Amino acid sequence: MFVKVCGLSTPESVREAAGAGADAVGFVLTKSPREVTPERARELLAHVPPKTPAVGVFRHEPVADAIAVARAAGLGWIQLHGDRAPEDVKEAHDAGMKVIRAVTMGAAPEAFKNWGEELLLIDAAVPGSGEAWDYASVQAKGLGGRNWLLAGGLDPLNVSRAAKEAGAWGVDVSSGVESSRGVKDLVKIRAFVLAAKA
Repeated sequence: MFVKVCGLSTPESVREAAGAGADAVGFVLTKSPREVTPERARELLAHVPPKTPAVGVFRHEPVADAIAVARAAGLGWIQLHGDRAPEDVKEAHDAGMKVIRAVTMGAAPEAFKNWGEELLLIDAAVPGSGEAWDYASVQAKGLGGRNWLLAGGLDPLNVSRAAKEAGAWGVDVSSGVESSRGVKDLVKIRAFVLAAKA
């Protein structure tokens, strides 16, 4: 099970995620309680193991802007939320970036097609709510054989069941490993990664 821990903002949280065995880490570079500056992301990158993808997360920014900010942060991966088109993925690839494209369960069928992104992330219909949802409903999207991440409402206690119900290739967590909004809990980070990997 591929595990990404997102919204990290301190050296301690980055080291805990990496030490627990997370396969990728995410830094939020868009308006959010978890937002970090490109300069801060670059500092945090020093605590990420060399072969672990470090991802810059963006919401509605134009792809060109996301690429520029990610480069300033020293990142080679971008995660694109919001309304996107296949051309956005191509533009990022042409710039040498790897892409995680995020869609919500309420998105149009076209959004679930393979646009060439490295990973597709499937979030709850209301992303960022932190609430559990009907994870088994993803099965109807016909994603067999693709690498994709399940997100939304996951925590150390439900991640194993949710991933199985959805048939997920990987999982992504942020609010589910926090002690308060935007503040990561090191014990929960480790527990989440271990539960997902188990």
